[in-house]
Amino acid sequence: MNAIDREILRLAVPAFLALVAEPLFLLSDAAIVGHLGTPELAGLGVAAVILQTVVGLCVFLAYGTTASVARHLGAGDLRAALAQGVDGVWLAIIIGTLATVGGILATPALVAAFDTGSEVTGHAETYLAIAFLGTTPLLVMLATTGVLRGLQDTRTPLRVAVVGNGVNIALNLLLVYGLDLGIAGSAIGSVIAQVLSAGWLAAVVIRAAREHDAPLSPDRAGILAAAHAAVALVIRTLALRACLLVGTYAVTRVGTQSTDVNVATHQIAITLWTFLAFALDAIAIAAQALTGRALGAGDVDGTRVLTRRMIRWGWGSGIVAGLALAAIAPFIGALFTSDPEVRALLVPVLLVVALGQPVAGVVFVLDGVLIGAGDGAYLAWAGLVVLAAYAPAALVAATLPHGLVAVWVAMTVVFMGARGVLLGIRARGDKWVVTGASLTR
Repeated sequence: MNAIDREILRLAVPAFLALVAEPLFLLSDAAIVGHLGTPELAGLGVAAVILQTVVGLCVFLAYGTTASVARHLGAGDLRAALAQGVDGVWLAIIIGTLATVGGILATPALVAAFDTGSEVTGHAETYLAIAFLGTTPLLVMLATTGVLRGLQDTRTPLRVAVVGNGVNIALNLLLVYGLDLGIAGSAIGSVIAQVLSAGWLAAVVIRAAREHDAPLSPDRAGILAAAHAAVALVIRTLALRACLLVGTYAVTRVGTQSTDVNVATHQIAITLWTFLAFALDAIAIAAQALTGRALGAGDVDGTRVLTRRMIRWGWGSGIVAGLALAAIAPFIGALFTSDPEVRALLVPVLLVVALGQPVAGVVFVLDGVLIGAGDGAYLAWAGLVVLAAYAPAALVAATLPHGLVAVWVAMTVVFMGARGVLLGIRARGDKWVVTGASLTR
């Protein structure tokens, strides 16, 4: 193993463990709520898609902050790196406050857009209205995690993710079953765990800023600059999240079996897909941090070498993830539900997901490289192209025999395949290779 591989693994292994721990918030919620009944699980599925979309749109708070902090670190200016990070945290607080208020007020309308039955709608509204209270802590977690990744520290987010997830599981079991609060208890437990995790990460960043005399007060110019730089990443993320929303909507239009069964099966599948995406994204996290640092230091050749090595790591990781998922596909449904229809339908869907994992591994790595390089404009354009291709494919797939499986085939072939082609073309060119501490293009 050469020095580059060791550097990748130094960042990627803790990032992998942290990223695997993060979706366990959803996996544990799904497992606990799933045993309340299929309507409750379907309600969680609808609520989770909405909440993940809101939070996912703000992933730039982690990605953009990682890139900007890493560039300043590579340029040798640690104080400026931390100042950029603090600006990102303040932006997270502002956006989180607005999203919380707007989300709670819009909960009935958001859930109604999925046109599920009244029982599923009621569970979804109950969960979502409470879960929106955790929006600001979640966004603060994104921003502070981005700061630490940019500083080449992926170990602290790992510790926070592990402890936070343990607290979440314990509180869910206590509130859902111990206090008999049902699906509301699951949402309450998750919000409490998110608040504690955000507080821990924020304390680490604040301590580092004080040690290096970086400002902690809100800097209007810095916050506006961070917001401006985030626009392209927001468009990119919005387009990709829209693809997932279209997929869920397409599932509700599938004519075979009941809507509850299709939505519940899709919820389990998308939860597992997200779990694997987080796991495979570990190399992408290393790519963001290392690419930003290398370009900040003006090392173009080193950036190219890193990119090639990380693509190989992404491909290999995807193969391993796909084989593992295929092996457990016939059995894992029992963890989430006792409904035999859901468990039977889940198997072919997961086999389709498994086949797409090698491509996903490469896509996530290339995404990370370009984010670390600050190539947000291209990523935004590529996201819109992918949405234009995938949306009609998913809706047509829903009308085919075995519609749910067909929707997942469209996701694997069109959604991930188109991303792979567009990102691969960009990575082979030179326009994204911009050196220096600034992300201005």
